[in-house]
Order: sequence, then C-alpha cells, then structure tokens
Amino acid sequence: MNDFIKKLMLLGFMTFFLNITNSYAQGESQNINNLIKQKKEFNKKNKNSIVYKIQLYNGNETQAYKIKRNFSNSFPEYKVKIIYKSPEWKTQVGNFTTRLEADRVLLVIKENYSGAIVLEDKI
Repeated sequence: MNDFIKKLMLLGFMTFFLNITNSYAQGESQNINNLIKQKKEFNKKNKNSIVYKIQLYNGNETQAYKIKRNFSNSFPEYKVKIIYKSPEWKTQVGNFTTRLEADRVLLVIKENYSGAIVLEDKI
C-alpha cells in the first residue's frame, strides 16, 4: 500500500510539472506569433524599403531583350526584368536586400557583363 501511495504521488507531481512545461511552451508559441504579426504590420507601414539591383544594360529595346535572354540562359537562378523609363530600356537583375549580397552576385556576373553595376532602389 505504501508503494502505491508513493507511485501515485510521483505520478501526480509528474503530471503537474508536465502541465506547467506544456503551458509555458504554448505561451512562447503565442509570443512568437505576436512578434510575427507585429513584423508584418511594420512591413506594411514601411513600404519604402531599400533594395539593390544589378543593372546589366541601359539603352535600346532590342538589345535590352537580347541581354535578358542571354542572361537568363547563363544564370537561370536570377530573375531578370526589363524596365522602360523613357527614352531608355534597362535590363536589371534581382531585388537584393543588402549591398553585400548584390556585390557578391555582381562579382560573378561581371565575368560576362563587364558593364554591370549595382543600383539602390526603393520599393
């Protein structure tokens, strides 16, 4: 009988501490969800984020599309865009979040596109 009471008390303590641990973990999960929600709201309010793009070409339409096609074949992992700002066409790569990231890609691209430059842009 004495062993039974000891086991019952041990089981009670274990259940109590497991419930405390579980409720703490759920509280942490809620805190993380709140932080994610706050970050999303902050990003919506601050749309003037700075990004970095690599410009491959600036000139006429035909050449801009030709460079886009060639670049896409050589570097399929990067998204290439054509932008028209009268009177010139621009071929640009990426939306890099840091200048360092853009510079690292630029080093690789410069081997084939020596005139490529990094530009700062607001989105």
